[in-house]
Amino acid sequence: MPKGKGPQGKRITLKVAKNSVRVAFNGRRRLDLSKMGIATFPKCILELADVEELDLSRNMLRKIPNIIEKFQNLMWLDLHSNQLDELPAAIGTLKNLTYLNLCNNKLTTKGLPEELTLLRNLRTLNLGLNCLETLPTTFGTLRELIELGLFDNSLTLIPKSVKKLPKLERLNVKRNPLPEFAEEEEPIDTVKRIESLYLVEKKDLCNSCLETCQGERDKLHKLEDVTPGPSKKPSFPSLTTPNSTAMENQEEWRIK
Repeated sequence: MPKGKGPQGKRITLKVAKNSVRVAFNGRRRLDLSKMGIATFPKCILELADVEELDLSRNMLRKIPNIIEKFQNLMWLDLHSNQLDELPAAIGTLKNLTYLNLCNNKLTTKGLPEELTLLRNLRTLNLGLNCLETLPTTFGTLRELIELGLFDNSLTLIPKSVKKLPKLERLNVKRNPLPEFAEEEEPIDTVKRIESLYLVEKKDLCNSCLETCQGERDKLHKLEDVTPGPSKKPSFPSLTTPNSTAMENQEEWRIK
C-alpha cells in the first residue's frame, strides 16, 4: 500500500456494477453496491448514472467526489456506514433527491456543505451517528422534510428554523447533550418511611400513647370508607355472539 493512502478496498468493474442493478418495489432501478468493501468511489458506475436509486452503504468510502452530480435522476441515495467526514458541494445539484441516508459516518458540521440546503424535494434526511456539534440554521429551507434523524451526535441546540419545518413529523434527537432533554433530577420522596416497627400489646401502652394510636386508627378507617371498591364486571346475558351457547343463532348473527 502506498505511503499516506488509506485502504484500497475492492475494485468494482462495470460488469459487476451492471449485474448489481435491481428493480425496486416502486419500479425504480436501484444500483446496489452495498457491503462490497469499496474504499474509493468507482468511476465506472458513471455509465449507469441514469439509475433512480444508488446504494453505497456499509463500505469504506472516505470521500464522495463531485462527479456525483452526473446522477441527476437520483431520488434515493444511501451512504450510511462509511468513513465520510464531509460531503461534496455537488450534492446540491441532485434536485430530484427525496431520500438521503448519511447515518453512521464521521461527518462534522464543517463537512456539511451549504449546497445541501438546495435539496428542496428532500423528505427524509438521516444524519444520526455522526460528529455534529451544531446544525446550520439554513436547514430551515428544507421545507419538504418529513423525517430528520439527528440522534447520537454532540448537538447542544436545535435551531428554531428546523423545529418549525412545516411538514416535519419525526425528529429524532436522542442521545445528544441537549438541555431541554436533560434527565430530570430524581423527585424527592415526600412520603415518610418507617425504618423500625415495634409490636406491643394494648395493655402495655400508657393512656397518652393509647389515645394517639386510636386516633391514627380512626383516620385509617375513614380513608377506607371513601376509597372506591373494585367495580363489578358488567355482564350482558342477552348478548348473542357466534361462540356463545346460542349456536343455533349463528347464521342469523352473521346475516346481521
